[in-house]
Amino acid sequence: MRLLKTALVAGALAVLSATTIASAYAQETKIGFIVKQPEEPWFQDEWKFADQAAKEKGFTLVKIGAEDGEKLMSAIDNLGAQGAQGFVVCTPDVKLGPGIVAKAAANNLKVMTVDDRLVSADGKPIEEVPHMGISATKIGEAVGQAIVDEMKARGWKAEEVGAIRVSYDQLPTAVDRVEGAISVLKANGFKAENIFDAPQAKTDTEAALNAATVVLNKNANIKKWVAFGLNDEAVLGAVRASEGVGIAADGMIGVGIGGADSAINEFKKPSATGFIGSVIISPKRHGYETALNMYEWVANGKEPEKLILTAGALAKRDDFEKVRAELGIE
Repeated sequence: MRLLKTALVAGALAVLSATTIASAYAQETKIGFIVKQPEEPWFQDEWKFADQAAKEKGFTLVKIGAEDGEKLMSAIDNLGAQGAQGFVVCTPDVKLGPGIVAKAAANNLKVMTVDDRLVSADGKPIEEVPHMGISATKIGEAVGQAIVDEMKARGWKAEEVGAIRVSYDQLPTAVDRVEGAISVLKANGFKAENIFDAPQAKTDTEAALNAATVVLNKNANIKKWVAFGLNDEAVLGAVRASEGVGIAADGMIGVGIGGADSAINEFKKPSATGFIGSVIISPKRHGYETALNMYEWVANGKEPEKLILTAGALAKRDDFEKVRAELGIE
């Protein structure tokens, strides 16, 4: 009996010791989460969900905004100086890829990317860096299909409709999204000459409004329009532009991407506008899951999958609350 008690006590102490060590290690784990536009709701939500992972696992999350390459490189050095073991990053420029990888290695930091994937000097994805991104082409196709469905519901003929491609071609994700939408439009009878490029200087609503206004003024003979782009802000800019030139809501079909606050506020307006839907992407996986994956990599040596792609869901004025709830968005 005495031997049994001794064994039980020893076993309990071993479990307690292991738990204490694991807890202490978790407390020492420090992970960075760097985003390119910290003021945007999408990145605020990513941080919020990353915070959830940090609280659950007991690690320290360091949130950093880096709007340009210089700030990003400085942020990586800062994490290294703080004793962090890894970081998740959405870079302001995917072409900084080789520099980011080198800087991470110099600071002995593990790195994985979210949203925008790093590319090498030849423009190809840096596949050795784990990445969670959005299936940009498929989301673009969902936008295109939503536009086609709305055109059919309104009885519009493709040959009488103009399409505004609000573009930001510096970003590969943006190109994939708009080209995905265009592929669906063309498959449903849209002519290439009826698709007009509206390059925006920045990825905000004002820049999109300015770009789309130029297109609308040059093609005043077209009275029915559809619009798509990188995000909700791009499409909202096109919708505001259409309103500015006197096109009523029933003459515009705009479908955004992201489900940002700006899109939700548009849905909540007393009267419907030309912004008819948004393909909502859940920031929960992009924030919570990437932070959790980095923790598991740092604490337990479990490297994340090299490529994880997420999808979105179409939300409209009458069902956006339900869609948000299903995606885990408050």
